[in-house]
Amino acid sequence: MTLEGRVAIVTGSAGGLGRSHVRYLARKGARVVVNDLSQNAADSVAREVTDAGGKALAIAGSVTDERAMGAMVGRVVDEWGRVDILVNNAGILRDKSFGKMSLDDFRLVVDVHLMGAAICTKAVWERMREQRYGRVVMTTSSSGLYGNFGQANYGAAKMALVGLMQTLAIEGEKYNIRVNCLAPSAATQMTEGVLSEESLRVLDPALVSPGLLALVSDEAPTRAILCAGAGNFATAYVTLTPGYHAGAGDDAGEEVIAHWHDVADRAGETVPGYGFIQAQREVASAGLTMPVLRGPGA
Repeated sequence: MTLEGRVAIVTGSAGGLGRSHVRYLARKGARVVVNDLSQNAADSVAREVTDAGGKALAIAGSVTDERAMGAMVGRVVDEWGRVDILVNNAGILRDKSFGKMSLDDFRLVVDVHLMGAAICTKAVWERMREQRYGRVVMTTSSSGLYGNFGQANYGAAKMALVGLMQTLAIEGEKYNIRVNCLAPSAATQMTEGVLSEESLRVLDPALVSPGLLALVSDEAPTRAILCAGAGNFATAYVTLTPGYHAGAGDDAGEEVIAHWHDVADRAGETVPGYGFIQAQREVASAGLTMPVLRGPGA
C-alpha cells in the first residue's frame, strides 16, 4: 500500500502523535505538511522527514485562525498542486472537574478541537470537491465516546467531532471525499501524569499512526471510528436499538419507565446510515410511513 503522489496536511504535528503521523505518512510516500504553532518546531520535524528521504513543508499557524489556515492551504496548492489528505490532529487539554472548570477553559478547548477542525476542513473542502478526491481524519477520543472524569470540555469537543464527521461524510460522498475519525491512545505530553510509566511505554504514538493508512488510502471507508493504541485496532459505533413504542397516551412516560429494558435492549441494534432514520423508525412504529429525508442538497 502506498501514498505516492498524495499530499497530506497534519495539524499540530511538531510533536507527539502528530509528529508520528507525518513521519509515517512520509514513509508511505506522501508529501507532508507539518503544521504547528511554532515555526522552529515545525521546521525541525520537516527536516526529520527530508533527512529520511521524504518531502515536507513546515507551515506555522493556529488552527483557530481562518486566514492562516486558508493561506496554508493556498501555499500547499501553489507548491504541490493539490491537497489529498487532512489529519485534524491539533489539540490541547485544560482538565478540571466541571464544577471547578471555568467557561473560558471550556470554550478554549472546544475552539481548538472542534472549531479548529472545522476551519481546517473548510479550507480544503472546495479543493477536494473540485479534484473529486479527499480524505479527512478527525481526531476523536474515548473521553468523547465514553466520558472521562475531569474532561467535560475535551469530551464534548471530541464527541462533537464525531457528529461533524458523520455529516461531512454524507455531504462528501458524491465527490469521493471520505471522512473518518481516529480515537488514539498514545503517550504524549497530553497524557503525561495521567497514565503509569509502564502504560506510557506501551502506548507509543508510532503504534497508532499505522491506523491512518486504512483511513486515508484510496480504498478508505467513510464514517468509521477507528480506535487505536499499543498496536491494537478496533472500531466504535453510534447505534440505535429497536426500542419500544409507548404510544401517545398520558401514561407514555410511565410506559417508558416500565419498559426501560425493552427501550435499552441492544439485541437487533443498528448503525443508522443518516440521522433521519431515527425519525423514520419512530413514525413506522406508529404505523405510518415517512419519505426518505437527507437534508438540503449541496
